[in-house]
Amino acid sequence: MRLYEKHILPRLTHLAMGQDQLLPYRRRAASGLHGRVLEIGIGSGLNLALYPEAVRQIIGVDPSPELLSRAAQTSHGLMPTAEMIEGVAEALPLEDRSVDCVVATWALCSVSEPEKALAEIRRVLKPDGIFRFVEHGLAPEARVRRWQRWLTPAWKRCAGNCHLDRPTNALVEKSGFRIERLDTGYATGPRPFVFMYEGQARLY
Repeated sequence: MRLYEKHILPRLTHLAMGQDQLLPYRRRAASGLHGRVLEIGIGSGLNLALYPEAVRQIIGVDPSPELLSRAAQTSHGLMPTAEMIEGVAEALPLEDRSVDCVVATWALCSVSEPEKALAEIRRVLKPDGIFRFVEHGLAPEARVRRWQRWLTPAWKRCAGNCHLDRPTNALVEKSGFRIERLDTGYATGPRPFVFMYEGQARLY
């Protein structure tokens, strides 16, 4: 299993998350951000070239050293400066109220404890900060939900702990955030995998 996680899964993740249809979501997640930005689950750095000039520093956190190595290569020569940190969202190595914006694109689906990760995001975000998220998760239709719940136990074993059935908006709201904007809908692909939540939230 370690061979798969170290050599195969990072490549599959990079290819899957590099789909053209995901680029508009990424552009919207990065647009208008500023200051010091923390990206949870930065992966291979697919968002790095999309950040606007107003962003002065990017801190990328990811548990995969292989993906972080790709992200570091991607960041080379780009502005703003980027710092890559191997770690998990449930224990961020950052000071309280130290970042202006937090970005999570298809990351909360894979963390082991999403409530703890969101509590950490709250901790490091400045009081007037912005939290942007794009996730796939629990669909509104009962039939699709049944498929999501049936598939998730096997899917998370081969897809880096990715859950298909997490209710992203409810998790964010229960963690002390006020959602200012939320758009949902299906992307192209099998419905259990592509119901998207795209939003912006702030601290109460």
